[in-house]
Amino acid sequence: MTPPSAQTQPKQATPLKTPPLPSAKPESLGLSPVRLRAMRDAFQREIDKGTTPGVVSMIARRGSIGWFEAQGRQGPASDAPMTRESIFRIFSMTKPIVSIAIMQLVEDGYILLNDPLAKYIPEFANTKVGIERNGQLELALPLRPITIQDLLRHTSGISYEITGNGMVQRMYQKSRVRDRSITNEEHAKIVASFPLICQPGAEWNYSRSTDILGRVIEVVSGKALSSYLTEKILAPLQMTETAFHTDASNKGRIAEPFANDPWTGDKVALFDPLEKPAIESGGGGLVSTPMDYARFCQMLLNGGLLDDSRIIGRKTLELMASNHLAPHVKHETHLLPPGHGFGLGFAVRTHAGMAPFAGTLGQFFWSGMAGTFFWIDPEEELFAMFFSQGPGQREYFRTLVRSLVYSTVEF
Repeated sequence: MTPPSAQTQPKQATPLKTPPLPSAKPESLGLSPVRLRAMRDAFQREIDKGTTPGVVSMIARRGSIGWFEAQGRQGPASDAPMTRESIFRIFSMTKPIVSIAIMQLVEDGYILLNDPLAKYIPEFANTKVGIERNGQLELALPLRPITIQDLLRHTSGISYEITGNGMVQRMYQKSRVRDRSITNEEHAKIVASFPLICQPGAEWNYSRSTDILGRVIEVVSGKALSSYLTEKILAPLQMTETAFHTDASNKGRIAEPFANDPWTGDKVALFDPLEKPAIESGGGGLVSTPMDYARFCQMLLNGGLLDDSRIIGRKTLELMASNHLAPHVKHETHLLPPGHGFGLGFAVRTHAGMAPFAGTLGQFFWSGMAGTFFWIDPEEELFAMFFSQGPGQREYFRTLVRSLVYSTVEF
């Protein structure tokens, strides 16, 4: 695959505007105006209580947006209102985009899902498994290699510094993995130097696996991750404001959190979207707008197609949105609610019951640690999104939003 020439990316005199999706009256889409007003009121109560400066919410159904509203302020230090054009750090909502990119390479025959990771990043050929025993970390040989499929479904044994305080996770915490001045290549080498938290395939552990997939894309395509994503996904979907940083002229549009989380009191420190990082984090580095991400969601709801752009094959997406966790795979974590499994880049609802919120079998979703969230419900022909900025209350809002949105569905 040949990197695109400079001539294929002309400079624009003015920023391109993201084309809006079609809209329709809520009642024509089977959405209750009465319940939508109740949802707005619920969000306003949270804003008035000081749990979030502001929010943007959207519900689309049957190919049209039936609800799209901004409430509150764009940030606590400004009187600027939140708008539908505000820019958000979407953190782990980057992961589904990168997962689609990997599956494009699978469709093109450059990658197989059961390929060993070491085929593309040789440093992972020597990775050992860390076992904590009597206060010591013992190293064991992996029973099998990490595969591309493991990375997509978070069964690689790779970890995150934010998901616990075990001996391996403390290695992550003391390293440079969060340093935005390192490259994707350097990041992958650092992660490869750490022991795995478990045997590949044995457990579901949310991790830096998707960051590693970002590096695999670079190795296979010969392009920077940003260039590949722009060429193959963002530009075809006309997601004109989704990138690893935004221009200084957009400073006044960036949504900001409280300096201290109103629920925990912890200091909140999010990255500066105006700063161009050396690392292009496939696991959490993108900024975006609600309409930009809505175009991605509509493509997913359409089975991989938006307008005339086929981003991923229907059957490939069907595979991605299926549960890939075998019954023996351990996944005791709040990130996968009861009644859910995980596919290739998305969590997937596997049971009508068990979860503490409404939903539909087969819906798939993911979220970002700073308060952004989306889901796709193929059976109801619906997608919904919620955008805010504030890490501490994200779990509360994810449950609240699901209950509110499904209360609006009438027929």
